[in-house]
Amino acid sequence: MPTLQELTEEQLIARLQQCQADYENYCRRGLKLDMSRGKPGPEQLDLTSDMLECVNVRSGFYAENGFDARNYGLLDGIPEAKTLFADLLGVPTDSVIIGGNSSLNMMFDYITQAYATGICGHEPWCRQGEIKFLCPVPGYDRHFAITERFGFTMLPIPMTENGPDMDLVETMVADPAVKGIWCVPMYSNPDGITYSDDTVRRFARLRPAADDFRIMWDNAYCIHHLSDTPDTLLNIHKEAKAANNEDIVITFASTSKVSFPGSGVAALAASPANITDIKKRMTIQTIGHDKLNMLRHVRFFRDAAGVREHMKLHAAILAPKFRIVLDTLQSRLGGTGIARWHSPNGGYFVSVNLLDGCAKETVRLLKEAGVIITGAGATYPYHNDPHDSNLRIAPSYPPLDELQTAMDLFCICAELAAIKKLLNA
Repeated sequence: MPTLQELTEEQLIARLQQCQADYENYCRRGLKLDMSRGKPGPEQLDLTSDMLECVNVRSGFYAENGFDARNYGLLDGIPEAKTLFADLLGVPTDSVIIGGNSSLNMMFDYITQAYATGICGHEPWCRQGEIKFLCPVPGYDRHFAITERFGFTMLPIPMTENGPDMDLVETMVADPAVKGIWCVPMYSNPDGITYSDDTVRRFARLRPAADDFRIMWDNAYCIHHLSDTPDTLLNIHKEAKAANNEDIVITFASTSKVSFPGSGVAALAASPANITDIKKRMTIQTIGHDKLNMLRHVRFFRDAAGVREHMKLHAAILAPKFRIVLDTLQSRLGGTGIARWHSPNGGYFVSVNLLDGCAKETVRLLKEAGVIITGAGATYPYHNDPHDSNLRIAPSYPPLDELQTAMDLFCICAELAAIKKLLNA
């Protein structure tokens, strides 16, 4: 089958007319579909409904060390919650701090403290002049929003099939104004790429010019597998410690898409020096996070093995949705020459790169037909995709029939935008 670029002008016009007719048919259906965020669907939320009964008068309110979870105290979390996350992340228990329901909040807080009061005794970033941050692209819009909020200069780092371009990372960290990098190392948002062993080792061995440089290792999808043969990720904490460089990385994770997004449990893992620094600040900031919720989660999941077993239930729900997305892309856009995508083995998104200059128009057409997806440019700092090509598909929330409809329409809109682009070239 010839690509669209290989068609004659007459053939393109005929294809345009057919696509336009198909598009108008969808517009007449009055669709109202939303795939803009990676929200778990209702059937996923139902998987943990019994958790709400795990802590009550009959079961008691006491942690394994006898602490009454209803009261003040335990700044860094109940012991069994720390053990659970330590096992999931492959770090010692004393390297873990348990937070509230949001790992994003812990990331924002860490950047805030670095900016306002400094890291491990270093000068606050607010007193150091221009601050720069490395941003793998395409990447997570909420990461970029944090660093944009503080006025940092965000420097795009292209993603490869093995993770961020490490040659470029190693070059850029020679600038002392570069203070960190955002990373989603497993099933990256949005590409679904897992960093290679070599990439993780190079991160662990980074020697930035700035002593207060930090790798913000957002391991949000470390247990979000879609198959029985999941990707594997090298343990950066072990690699960094072996390189005598353990202070460089701060890991974040949560149960937001494991239990309840609005009332999960978040965690942070770091070196002893970083943990001491963070806890010193926390003694002023809080008396402790919701320990009843921590207890609820541990009683429901029991341990890390219980969490992993539970995630198989999520995979059974999500895998058919990802299959709809990938099969529809292949059947409708495969071979057209106007779209490229990665088939992820886990995570929450599928990233599609369209013909340059077509992402915004595709989003506009979808919106007019009643389908909302993440906005064009959102996966780049300042919402500026220089190629106007990348779009993020979030298949988790819609029911299967609505997802199929949305994907059929997505492909029609992508083709419409591409044909118009080629005819105007």
